[in-house]
Amino acid sequence: MPILHLQMHPGRTDDQKRAFAREITKAAVETLACPPESVEILISEIAKDSWAVGGKLKSEA
Repeated sequence: MPILHLQMHPGRTDDQKRAFAREITKAAVETLACPPESVEILISEIAKDSWAVGGKLKSEA
């Protein structure tokens, strides 16, 4: 069973997340030859003040 983890900043709508889940599930089914019911997608929204790149918080960019 593929489990896919997506980490992103907050701000996407439920419709966008739904469309992402639908399209990624299709891609997993096609490339991994697995049933759609076995594809799990975990979406974690991480605030910019909890995400750093190059030693600098994204909220300070």
